[in-house]
Amino acid sequence: MSEQKTEIFIKKTTHANFADIKPLLSYLYHWEKTIPNNVYLRQPNGNLWTEYTWKQVAEQVRRMASALKAMGVKKGDNIGIVSKNCSHWIMADLAIMMVGGVSVPFYPTLDAEKINQVLTHSDCKVLFVGKLDDWKGMKDGIPADVHKISMLPSSSEKDCNTKWDDLCAKHLPMQENYIPDVHDLFTIIYTSGTTGMPKGVMHTYYTVATPIKAAAGVLKVGANTDKYFSYLPLCHIAERAIVEAASLYSGGSVSFVETLDSFKDNLAAVQPTHFLAVPRIWTKFQQGILGKMPQKKLDLFLKIPILSGIVKNKIKKGLGLSKAKVVLTGAAPMPPSLITWFQKLGITIQEAYGMTENAGCCTLMRTDNIRIGTVGSTYPNCELKISPVDGEILTRAEWIMVGYYKEPEITAKTVDAEGWLHTGDMGLIDGEGCLKITGRVKDQFKTSKGEFVVPSPIESKFADNSNIEQICLVGRGLGQPLALAVLSELGMKESQETIKASLVSTLKQVNTNANNWEKVCKIVIVKTAWSIENGMLTPTLKIKRNVLEDVYGTRLEGWENQKGNDVIWE
Repeated sequence: MSEQKTEIFIKKTTHANFADIKPLLSYLYHWEKTIPNNVYLRQPNGNLWTEYTWKQVAEQVRRMASALKAMGVKKGDNIGIVSKNCSHWIMADLAIMMVGGVSVPFYPTLDAEKINQVLTHSDCKVLFVGKLDDWKGMKDGIPADVHKISMLPSSSEKDCNTKWDDLCAKHLPMQENYIPDVHDLFTIIYTSGTTGMPKGVMHTYYTVATPIKAAAGVLKVGANTDKYFSYLPLCHIAERAIVEAASLYSGGSVSFVETLDSFKDNLAAVQPTHFLAVPRIWTKFQQGILGKMPQKKLDLFLKIPILSGIVKNKIKKGLGLSKAKVVLTGAAPMPPSLITWFQKLGITIQEAYGMTENAGCCTLMRTDNIRIGTVGSTYPNCELKISPVDGEILTRAEWIMVGYYKEPEITAKTVDAEGWLHTGDMGLIDGEGCLKITGRVKDQFKTSKGEFVVPSPIESKFADNSNIEQICLVGRGLGQPLALAVLSELGMKESQETIKASLVSTLKQVNTNANNWEKVCKIVIVKTAWSIENGMLTPTLKIKRNVLEDVYGTRLEGWENQKGNDVIWE
């Protein structure tokens, strides 16, 4: 493979507290030698689990590293991974490290157009292909000169150049314990790209390893008895940090989910010590519990001392959290009422805040200082401040990204000359140093699934419907965005049946070809028009999105969850 020509500026300063940072690959060598027969990776298949010990993982990785070298992969070459979470995902990543390559993970849900966009931009010449739901809809976007390695028996096998098992059988294990320099480029993580071309966030071994060391104490990471449960995309920084990096650091085991349908059973079987979920999953957990035990009955049981303990333990075991010592939520704002609800069950959920650009590591709510409505205080050796200009959250730490791949100008706008990362989020810091996120500097928002939605392009698609005067897309913390709308004078003259038919038709058009997380689930017709006088419009007649979210915020989730109504009247 040819060497990359892209100019990459990597800072090589090292904080005294992190002078002994080791690349993640070093831990594989350590555990391979010290606990070779401990199980590291666990892959479910129905009720059976395929288990790989540290020794077995290392052998697979060493054989694949030999195969990559035989293909001509050189230090600094970018190598892609596209797959749902599985044991071979982590083994592929380790093999890439072992040859000095740079891993470039992609979302397994990308279509042909989007996979082509990021593969081309990232200069990947080799692509590991694993578990995918729609290989047929993706494969045509992969450039012909990309060498495809099939990691598992799957629908992609016949379209790939080689197979994992065949390559491992053909090549002897690499004997050298190659150790990358901590300032070598480790990975390029592409953002979701809802603002156009996804940006490739570059992290070195140093910027990935330092937050794990900094956060190990507060996240209780470090025992080889730790159990991690992997189901959120490994191509996302949160899962990469709290599952892959933390498991390598601690020597603990990683168990994967088989399918969405088996999620509940897999989680209950594993009983992990560390668990991260987005708010939407916590809501589903709550609904599942209340489906079996109505709130009134639950409240009654929790008031009876002996019975209360029995009920709490049964619920925690049923969820798969009976052994959890760290329970996290992130990627989107968590409703305070939901945190309080789980607290009553003896489940303390710690809200965390971070982004790809700071390795997902900025603030964490501590168990001894639960301040609901905030995302906690900073990790050790992390700085935080609020811009006096626009209220933007700025953060600085040893683990800030080294830049966006091939985008020096955007990098300079995001990380200033003093090393402060401009997050794009707005916030406040309270008297105890806890951060409260109040919105976005720009109008984009995250759903509870952790995906960014850009409202304006979607809102503009409603313009052809003459029954609508004003439209505002909201959805921060919801599963899907919904549209708040004010009827035009023409619309107010029509019957509800006519309006509904018209808006349902528009809604179908708007959602055609939209990304799944951008599909509008409901249109809510509000009673009061938005005006300058009532504070909902600026003097230039722009909608104050944050104001609308405050006014309607308590009712949004209820509207989203209404069954059978695409159009709702306030």
